[in-house]
Amino acid sequence: MDELEIKTGIQISRAPKEVFEAIVDPEKMSNYFIAESTGRMEEGKDLEWKFPEFDEKVKVHVVEVKPNEYISFKWEGAKGEDLLVEMTLLPMPEESTLVKITEGKMANDKKGLKWLAQNTEGWANFLACLKAFVEHEINLRKGAFDFMKQ
Repeated sequence: MDELEIKTGIQISRAPKEVFEAIVDPEKMSNYFIAESTGRMEEGKDLEWKFPEFDEKVKVHVVEVKPNEYISFKWEGAKGEDLLVEMTLLPMPEESTLVKITEGKMANDKKGLKWLAQNTEGWANFLACLKAFVEHEINLRKGAFDFMKQ
């Protein structure tokens, strides 16, 4: 395997429209992922995200948005690496949504393996927090990474 790519997913017991809005609306996203954003995720927009655990801001370029179906953006997913993140929302039975996330690709080397481990953990956490918020209005992220501030 020459290249590494993150692939993860989770099913959420809500309709695609509700899940989509929770991802693109910064006010909603601040309840489970980021502390703040400079705007809504809209195609072609350049945003900055601030995470509650870190002082620095992350630059995000929104590449493509298909309402209730698909979101892609580029960001520095690893130091010095501009990576594409794709989020696909698939309607499932009983008004639920399968959210699939891919990020990548990077070389299968030491730097790539470090990125794969860290960001796979990060996206799995994102999905769990998204599910808890959308289904139960619970912010799983609040206080979860306070230990990283030290």
